[in-house]
Amino acid sequence: MNTIVVFLFAFAAVVLTNAEKYTTKYDNVDIDTIIKSERLLKNYVNCLLDKGKCTSDGAELKRLLPDALHTDCTKCSEVQKKQSKKIIRHLIDNKPEWYKELEEIYDKDGVYKAKYEKEIRDAKE
Repeated sequence: MNTIVVFLFAFAAVVLTNAEKYTTKYDNVDIDTIIKSERLLKNYVNCLLDKGKCTSDGAELKRLLPDALHTDCTKCSEVQKKQSKKIIRHLIDNKPEWYKELEEIYDKDGVYKAKYEKEIRDAKE
């Protein structure tokens, strides 16, 4: 299965508070509500794809996503890591066309796909 944005939406609405960690301000966001709402999920995906307007939290996600991928999400909280695995699993299983588009932007060379393949498989369980 293709992998890329293991940490996609991990911080749906995070703001970087310092160079060490991303804020946990939004760790209580109900990720299931986003997953269950095609409209909400599509808005985030469109933001990440430059196909639509970004909310402030979507813009922050878009800004931080490359760093999170590059650093193995070392600045993420455990909640953010768990949420990211859940949302990416949902995209792979239910919205593969959106996932493919995200992969084309955020992992053109397949670097993260190879790097995070095991984590994606583990998230499936």
